[in-house]
Amino acid sequence: MQNIYFNHDGNVDDLVSLLLLLEFPETKLIGVSAVGADSYVEPAVSASRKIIDLFGQDAELEVAKSDSRPVNQFPKEWRLSAFSFDDFPMLNEHLNDAYEPQTKLAKLPAHLDMLEKIKQSSKKVTLVMTGPLTDLARAIEIDPTITDNIDELFWMGGSMNGVGNVAEPEHDGTAEWNAYWDPAAVKTVFDTDLKMTIVSLDSTNQVPLTKELRIRWAKQRSYPALDLIGQGYSLVHSFEANSTYYLWDVLTTLISKYPELVDSKPIKASVIADGPSAGKTFIDEQNGRPMTFVTRVNSEAFFNKFDELAQMAKSNY
Repeated sequence: MQNIYFNHDGNVDDLVSLLLLLEFPETKLIGVSAVGADSYVEPAVSASRKIIDLFGQDAELEVAKSDSRPVNQFPKEWRLSAFSFDDFPMLNEHLNDAYEPQTKLAKLPAHLDMLEKIKQSSKKVTLVMTGPLTDLARAIEIDPTITDNIDELFWMGGSMNGVGNVAEPEHDGTAEWNAYWDPAAVKTVFDTDLKMTIVSLDSTNQVPLTKELRIRWAKQRSYPALDLIGQGYSLVHSFEANSTYYLWDVLTTLISKYPELVDSKPIKASVIADGPSAGKTFIDEQNGRPMTFVTRVNSEAFFNKFDELAQMAKSNY
């Protein structure tokens, strides 16, 4: 049995990742938290609770809301999808008279919820993070021994080829947004001895969201989860974000359970915490910290596993 804690930042790909995580076999999802990075935190938390209501099997699972704040905030236009996702009729049809999800909101903010649940776990935890590393960095600063009970961190972030997706004034464009949101947090995590797998732009660029994928899911809309997934991805288009949308977060999430979906290699990497290259991650074999770097995706196996898990999801209503 694998214990997983999932910290995400609330965009469509994060919410789809949560749905698929709920279907992982031989897995206990011990905690979920959302941060308002590539989303706004209120709808991200609300949609997470409703997804667990609809497809979850653990009545004790709850969702924590992050109170972390950015050094550099994502573009507003990228963050709006969470509001629409949270409003999907499928997620709201079964709400009670108070319009409240049954899945509870955690009492502690995300970084403290993460700290508590990981420390209290009877076995080491796989930590999956598909947004900035801020909540983990804050937990480490409070209690560095949290890393003793983390088996491995899987993080969607960074770019190792010097080409990022940040196009902001006074930045040189070498950083990926999850790292740029809080570069110092990346350094805090990199300075630990955590076992770490990084899924950077270099690898996620191999799983773009295409018209063919949209049609593939549309043809499977008789499955409730794939109906929701298709609706979710209909919210995102390349012209809205001025870049291609990739399945960044689902890739990271799936390989935390199915590492055979990708090829990887060991590297050493560092991060720049400030200045015009703030958030830049780069291979640094002399002074960097060891990590596993995903290099190639078996796209056919990845999408087959995606569909398999989504087909397994049974609505609770």
